[in-house]
Amino acid sequence: MAIRGTLFTVSAPSGAGKTSLVQALVQRTPNVRVSVSHTTRAKRPGEVDGVNYHFVSQESFMAMLGSSAFLEHAQVFANYYGTSAHWVEEVLAGGGDVILEIDWQGAAQVRRLIPDAVSVFILPPSNACLLERLTGRGQDAQTVIDARMAEAKSEISHYVESHYMIVNDNFDVAVEDFQAIIRASRLVQARQQMKYAVLLQSLLA
Repeated sequence: MAIRGTLFTVSAPSGAGKTSLVQALVQRTPNVRVSVSHTTRAKRPGEVDGVNYHFVSQESFMAMLGSSAFLEHAQVFANYYGTSAHWVEEVLAGGGDVILEIDWQGAAQVRRLIPDAVSVFILPPSNACLLERLTGRGQDAQTVIDARMAEAKSEISHYVESHYMIVNDNFDVAVEDFQAIIRASRLVQARQQMKYAVLLQSLLA
């Protein structure tokens, strides 16, 4: 029987580099998968349905919500986001670790449903850097950038609810810190006890 994987929630203010960090982590770390959320927001240039998000209509999203298809869901900037409960459970049961890129509201919902989930919060090194990253995207209107900067203060205040915090100043160091969190979670006693049950039995015989 596979040792159950760990569920990680990763939250950050927009522009902190969360998605880039998660992508780098998955490339460098075996047996880690990222949940692809359902969303009602429009696709940005370069995004692919089923890869970046599952893009659905608001009607479809509400139908899924009504059938309890989501582990968590949230409304952000007039758009809805949700995580497939079935997909997450399937991967965890098979022994894979799962990362959810969600805001603090979603992370709080997940903690209530799955108390052993591990929460990680990503911070930018400064407000100036955050603004530069948001402006550098070149994909959003100024009104959207202003709204995200205003929301960032509220979002950042929820770092206190997380188990781990990473400041994304030096990208490579931040990825290494992220990998350390994953590795540590795989070494907790309960998981090691299951993995090395035969060894422990022989050592204690």
